Amino acid sequence: MAQWLGNVPDKEAVKNFVHGPGIDLLDLRFDINELKTALSDLRQATDFTAAAEADSFGALAVTRRPGVEVPTANDLSGLYWLRADDRYQEEPREEAVNEAAFTELVPTFVGTYFEHVHQELTARFPIGRMRLLWKDLYNCNSWHRDPEPRIHVPIVSNPGSLFVVNNHCTHLPADGSVYFTDTRGYHTALNGGLVERVHLVATVPWVAPE
Repeated sequence: MAQWLGNVPDKEAVKNFVHGPGIDLLDLRFDINELKTALSDLRQATDFTAAAEADSFGALAVTRRPGVEVPTANDLSGLYWLRADDRYQEEPREEAVNEAAFTELVPTFVGTYFEHVHQELTARFPIGRMRLLWKDLYNCNSWHRDPEPRIHVPIVSNPGSLFVVNNHCTHLPADGSVYFTDTRGYHTALNGGLVERVHLVATVPWVAPE
């Protein structure tokens, strides 16, 4: 006990990104001021918060299947697995999403900085759905895993906004950085801060090798 008490925890590192298994910083960066302006413009053009709140997952579609004007609940969430109770038995929830079908930008985002981000990502990676994911203060997702990894671009954050993947916990600063998160492993996102958290999130479709 004395040894434990003698080691004072580092209270500075927790406000930064800390690399770990299943989460890494990509060699790509966007203009955070442009991202924040685009989000502000979106709020003026639409009731973004109400739209995000209307979906229990806090998701707003940036891309869609061509011609589909209203996304389904499954479009905004999709297949995932979790262990829901004390049986500790993994179970699937919702239906699989054909990520390759989400090739069209929702008209609201055409001509915005979000379109630029989408173009830059699709030029580098196989991108499926792109969504804005909003979390209110004191809010947490389920502990689950997805069929594929995700790319996160934080737009609005705070020191209490954390991402946990493969038992590694870190803050993702909203400074234009782009993060790879291997959400095929168990993970959650939580906002323990006093202000909202908004991330632009793109799915990276992944096919298991035969």
